[in-house]
Amino acid sequence: MVEQVLLVSLFTFIIHLSETLTYSLRLAGVRLGKLAVAMSLSGIILLISRTANMVQALLTGKILDYAKHNQDYHLIDQFRIIIGAAALGTFTALLLFPSAVLLSSRVISHLEVAGSIPQMIRSSVSFQKINNARYHLRFPKLSMLSRLRIGGIPKRLVVLNCLVTAIYTIGVLAALLASTLTTEYSTAASQSSGLINGMATILLTILIDPQIGLITDKVLRGERKAATLNKVFGLLMVSRLVGTVLAQVLLEPAAYWIKWMVSVL
Repeated sequence: MVEQVLLVSLFTFIIHLSETLTYSLRLAGVRLGKLAVAMSLSGIILLISRTANMVQALLTGKILDYAKHNQDYHLIDQFRIIIGAAALGTFTALLLFPSAVLLSSRVISHLEVAGSIPQMIRSSVSFQKINNARYHLRFPKLSMLSRLRIGGIPKRLVVLNCLVTAIYTIGVLAALLASTLTTEYSTAASQSSGLINGMATILLTILIDPQIGLITDKVLRGERKAATLNKVFGLLMVSRLVGTVLAQVLLEPAAYWIKWMVSVL
């Protein structure tokens, strides 16, 4: 079962790494004035993330089945390892972000020339070009941290992004954990991740995405400096990292909340 936990952790790592790196595509799109193209590529990355999420949920369910037949198995400890993989994926994305922005600019330019994703892959993906990608590698510098002061950026945006990330990180795990806390409503609890993820989706759609869109439009119109967007995405990534740490704290309370909710609904 150790291999199963490591496999789930790998998928969790990929999910949070890819979702965090979508910010690099958005930033590259703004810099090139090709935001629509960047958003379409972001959709492809999110598709990869969602696919990995489906496989992750299946494998996590198998861990739960094993725990039900082995009472001495510490399920919550395994879930904390999985959440740790989410934090590691987000942190890795932070380290790769400067390089990802440069590489995203290249991908957007290649897509514009090729005209389609399949054609871009055929014309642009080769061993030589993959090898040349190393010349676009940039490592974050400590001086970048000094530019992430929250001044000029809505504090609510940063706090909400942290909370939404924490909720998404534990949505499925809290539901599965809740199913072990009750025998009468165990099936309902295992299917109730939407109770948590639904709240996160509402916050993201109503309060976070519109704010990011407004700031992006102001940068494109020249009403705000391009450095503002660098700071926004930097703070969003840091808040995502903090959110994955907060998820460790919220895991058990969320499981008990789900247990209570399925008993009263």
